[in-house]
Amino acid sequence: MKIVADVNIPFLEGVLEPYAEVVYKDGREIRREDCLDADVLITRTRTRCNAELLEGTAVKMISTATIGTDHIDLPWCEEHGIEVYNAAGCNAGGVMDYVFSALYGVAARKKIPLQNAKLGIVGVGHVGKKVERAGRKLGFEILRCDPPRAEKEGPEDFYTLDELLAEAQIVTLHVPLDETTRGMCSDDFFSKIQPGAIFINAARGEIVDEAALLRARPKLGALVVDTWCNEPDVDQRLIIECDVATPHIAGYSYQGKQNGTAMAVRAVARRFGIRPLEDFYPETEDLDLHPVVLETAGKSQGEIASMLQYNYPIFTDDFMFRTEPQGFETLRSHYQYRREFYIE
Repeated sequence: MKIVADVNIPFLEGVLEPYAEVVYKDGREIRREDCLDADVLITRTRTRCNAELLEGTAVKMISTATIGTDHIDLPWCEEHGIEVYNAAGCNAGGVMDYVFSALYGVAARKKIPLQNAKLGIVGVGHVGKKVERAGRKLGFEILRCDPPRAEKEGPEDFYTLDELLAEAQIVTLHVPLDETTRGMCSDDFFSKIQPGAIFINAARGEIVDEAALLRARPKLGALVVDTWCNEPDVDQRLIIECDVATPHIAGYSYQGKQNGTAMAVRAVARRFGIRPLEDFYPETEDLDLHPVVLETAGKSQGEIASMLQYNYPIFTDDFMFRTEPQGFETLRSHYQYRREFYIE
């Protein structure tokens, strides 16, 4: 068996070599000729898995160490018998940490009160559920918008998007990128958002019409952006307008990377009968990398902000990105993964 893998997937090197020939390449540099005799691709979002890459190859399976699959042409793969597996929910904890570190960080800097604020969560899947749970622990009133869940579970506990935008002081996006969400944050969207609202995008860049966001910026109380259109060639005008700007690293926690790689390897192991790897997990004995629990009950907004910044000093990531925005991919590739925290 031959596997072609993105060299930037952590904890992977040496794991599959006893069972297969493994070729490592930068995800952006994987070409059709690399895949001609490969059985498996193990990818991140930087490899565009489409007909141009896969036509006429031996690839039977794509295992992506990411939540998202928008880099994979799923209909084409299904039509040509290529199985696709993703790491659903792998970095949800890291994204939740990012959201609240950013939220409390900008609120402290701009003296925005968060007591009894309404937190609007657009997309309540793996990430959104964690944001919801932590938000409730922190005393926010939660407004949930998730049309697929509302259709399945009933609309009683969900808001429509228009209702959420009219009421929420904080709007955070956690939807997948697909034909229903691409460009959903348009001029119409921002015309309905509450004046002074904090807007957070740590989902996918193309969910937002960035020109519309720039036009709406004076209306917003604060702006946090981790995911961008046209990555890595991001609009530097938008970076300047952000209160927190980071290079698509919201999910870059140590635990998130462990989970993503584990899920990608396990999928390959199950598909090809590699029994010793069916429960693979890249453990660490470094206690400084183990997740921590933050006790926030009874703490003031300022105390919570200090706790969150101590455990994830998000403005360091913001500073590094602003200093070298053209180094988007380098910052991601050399990112020092942070440990996750849980809010209680």
